[in-house]
Amino acid sequence: MTRTAEERFFTTHDGVELFYRHWPAAGARKGIVIFHRGHEHSGRLQHIVDELQLDDTAMFAWDARGHGRSPGARGDSPGVAASTRDIHCFVRHIAAAHGIPMENIAVIGQSVGAVLVAAWAHDYAPQVRCLVLTAPAFRVKLYVPLARPGLALLYKLRGNFFVTSYIKARFLTRDKARIQSYDADPLITRSISVRILLGLYDAADRVVPDAQAITLPTQVLISGDDWVVQQAPQRQFYENLGSAVKELVELPGFLHDTLGEKDRHLALDKIRAFVGRCYDAPDTALSLLESDQRGPTRDEEIRNRQPLPAVSLKNLQYAFTRLSMRTLGRSAEGIRLGLATGFDSGAMLDYVYRNQARGTPPLGRLIDRNYLDAIGWRGVRIRKSHLEQAIGYAAGQLRAAGHPLHIVDIAAGHGRYVVDAIRQLPAMPDSVLLRDYSDANVQAGTTLLVQAGLSGVARFSVGDAFAESDLAAISPAPTLAIASGIYELFPDNARVLSSLRGLARTMQKSSYLIYTGQPWHPQLEFIARTLTSHRDGRAWVMRRRTQQELDQLVQHSGFVKVEQWIDAWGIFTVSAAMRA
Repeated sequence: MTRTAEERFFTTHDGVELFYRHWPAAGARKGIVIFHRGHEHSGRLQHIVDELQLDDTAMFAWDARGHGRSPGARGDSPGVAASTRDIHCFVRHIAAAHGIPMENIAVIGQSVGAVLVAAWAHDYAPQVRCLVLTAPAFRVKLYVPLARPGLALLYKLRGNFFVTSYIKARFLTRDKARIQSYDADPLITRSISVRILLGLYDAADRVVPDAQAITLPTQVLISGDDWVVQQAPQRQFYENLGSAVKELVELPGFLHDTLGEKDRHLALDKIRAFVGRCYDAPDTALSLLESDQRGPTRDEEIRNRQPLPAVSLKNLQYAFTRLSMRTLGRSAEGIRLGLATGFDSGAMLDYVYRNQARGTPPLGRLIDRNYLDAIGWRGVRIRKSHLEQAIGYAAGQLRAAGHPLHIVDIAAGHGRYVVDAIRQLPAMPDSVLLRDYSDANVQAGTTLLVQAGLSGVARFSVGDAFAESDLAAISPAPTLAIASGIYELFPDNARVLSSLRGLARTMQKSSYLIYTGQPWHPQLEFIARTLTSHRDGRAWVMRRRTQQELDQLVQHSGFVKVEQWIDAWGIFTVSAAMRA
């Protein structure tokens, strides 16, 4: 029996309305969301909805930006990060608009859709029931030699442009009806933007090796005769998965369109059985509260703390970098400041926020410009922008609910991001308290408040961000608390929980907490081997917390995450949670 789709739209994070189809089921409390392959659209998924034979389950599928009936240049979007956040908004919309709890939603991603789903699971840590990834396009087979670096160079020189896919329908499936419908479908998108193509590679470069961050029950289906994407990264992703429940299904003879192949019932039977088992099993998420004691990120931290062999190329490279920074690097103001105060200090962050290269001309300024343009510092500046958005979001929600706006930042540094955020608010907060452990930061921050004309409503004081009883005694009780850039610096969870408990004790129901995280970083070892910390002048060694671990710490302390922002590289997150 063919199920009838309802045609709808939802508004995503940047105000764009995206088209989707909903196949309802009477009284359904379960839902499956299907994400189509590249070039395609939700209209080509009707057969999956019918052949899964799950009539008690609501089904949903979108047309991604630039595909089908959704707006945008064909085959393009603002970037893979934007498309990943679109998924986040879509699934949350389904939960809210259709009354299906997140923990009862299963997600099926195909090819490009599977990569976006994997990145979403990695970056946003959604609490859905399970994932099914079919022929994930972690590595598209580009048959032209050096195609990827060549496209990257052209993209850098000329900006975004489009390439026409070499993929023909006969390379996707042996089902003649599917081949004919693909060739005749006017909504098939033949081109893809280089921005998206390169973005898929970049997303795979971090998600595949760091798949341990994904603990959701996950099924991966590999098509044995796939001409379009490589199988090795699919297997590596599966092996690296942190999921306690995972299943690998290999389908010999299948082409790339796994769920549109001639013998697709073999794949659909596996999916139906896996999803059914996940729905039948208790909804028990893996606890990550002790990840500071054991697990992949703890192992990574230990490796970065251990000295390298004295006679090794890597050790010599890092030694040369340290020597360069302490000699020629001192001509750059940013490096000189980092050596004096620690590269993770409040003074250093304020310098990065200002983003003005300084140094002994002309070489010092050139070195400083290169330093400030490091990917980590670019990510920090994006985090500042996201913090300002998050503060504006929480302040708007509080004002709309008729609550006062009492802001507290427990480790503000110089407080520049709070000052800049307050300037953008339509009305002044009722009170602002900025705290920091450092007298120097408090003095610099107080000066900044005076310069910004906020000394009448805001004040700075010395305070310990991890002192539970001290935080619990803050008055007036904060309705908006901020913990930015502080939890990332300390590997142990006991200290973070102490801080969160202190805030939870003083904050009332429906108050907001804004917290930042660092679930991934491409230069962790480089930082550990070359830069020093403000805490003790020793090596700046960080332990990453996956987004799921960080969210669990927050939830364990009495908060519920309601929103999240992340940069395009997947390095820094900003999240907003409500006091439950």
